Amino acid sequence: MKRLAYLIILSATFTFHEITAQEKKWTLEDCINYAITNNINLQRQKLLTESAEVNYLKSKMDVLPTLNAGTDANVGFGRSVNPVTNLITFKQNLSNSYSINSSVDLFNGLTTLNTIQANKFLLRAGVESEKIARNTLVVEIMGQYYQVIYTKGLEEASRMQLEQSEKQLFRITKMVETGKEALSKQYEMESRASSDRLAYTVALSRASQALTTLKQMLQIGSDTGFDVLMPDLNSMIITDNDYKTDSIYLIASQILPRLKAIEYELQATSKQYSASKGFVSPRLSVGGAVFTGYYKVINETDIDQASFSTQLKNNNSQAVWLSLNIPIFNNYTTGRNIKLARIRRDDASLRLELEKNNLYTEIENACLDFNRGKDEYMAAASNLEYNKKSFNAVEKKFESGLVDVIDYSAAKTTLFTAETELLRTRLQVLIRKLAIQLYSTGDYQNLIYN
Repeated sequence: MKRLAYLIILSATFTFHEITAQEKKWTLEDCINYAITNNINLQRQKLLTESAEVNYLKSKMDVLPTLNAGTDANVGFGRSVNPVTNLITFKQNLSNSYSINSSVDLFNGLTTLNTIQANKFLLRAGVESEKIARNTLVVEIMGQYYQVIYTKGLEEASRMQLEQSEKQLFRITKMVETGKEALSKQYEMESRASSDRLAYTVALSRASQALTTLKQMLQIGSDTGFDVLMPDLNSMIITDNDYKTDSIYLIASQILPRLKAIEYELQATSKQYSASKGFVSPRLSVGGAVFTGYYKVINETDIDQASFSTQLKNNNSQAVWLSLNIPIFNNYTTGRNIKLARIRRDDASLRLELEKNNLYTEIENACLDFNRGKDEYMAAASNLEYNKKSFNAVEKKFESGLVDVIDYSAAKTTLFTAETELLRTRLQVLIRKLAIQLYSTGDYQNLIYN
């Protein structure tokens, strides 16, 4: 009865999984597209790029003249100056003035032009940084996606192990009931089935945890159903390609955003250094202004005062000026800024060299890992074929009573290990191949559609 109850529960569990499987399942492309659209960190990175674009536009606008208008109104009490006669008066009065002024820098040591170029390179660096963040996210999702596939593969293998044990247990139980087998053999098989049941439960839990981790990476709400579509692993062909470090690095150094971003930052810091040196040169600017105003003595009816429009016309005045500013001493502010700009430029140059070295090391390890992983996969595939043949032979002997449960369990455990090792090496090679393709293409889209 206990075994019958367990079989019913197990069947219900499988049925539940079949019903759940009927829901929409996510492919790797679905996961990546959803993450790129909804990931908060990517959205924040886009805002940083927009900020860099605004700074670039502002620097370009700095070459244009400024134009400002102003007005003010004052009520005077006591001693004041009549702006019309320039005489001192003690009468209560109302004055209203208007002005328009404009100025433009003729020369400022090319600071503005260098700042424009610096902000342009910073904008390009921001675009590349956005690609870096996107590619990093995609690589993380791909790694977790294949982790889900791996744990689900282990779950499936454990389930098949459990079904095999349950089948043998059922067979031996019937034979014990007919007196063809000893009761001790039934107990041994029950112990084996119990171990397989535990292994299946652990595998099921790990698969669920891996799926939850992927769901959290995608930032999907906990109340939303989520499952992945298991690909046909047998259709994932492991090619015999041998990747060479130098050839991959030659391509990667030209297209990868992680290098381009630092290269643009280096160009930006070089322009910022030139802009900081421009502050030691004289600054020449020109400008002009138009002024007019209105004045009226309050509570004086016996004085003939011109109208508002007449005064605005008569009080109109213009001014043009040329300004030359020669820096002599400014408390080491300019010198400090120049040295800091040079340090940032040199640091960007060193960061670029360091990133190139790191990239070469990563590509070299990736190529070596792929080539070694490919050999491991071929060995695992061959080992599985031998273990299948061995297990089939042991199973037939076990059913004929020629081997005991211990030998049968050992053979089945060896087969299970071979199956999981083949799955591990296959997925490992595929992930390493995707990493090399990312180095070769520089963009995640090539990984999805190839």
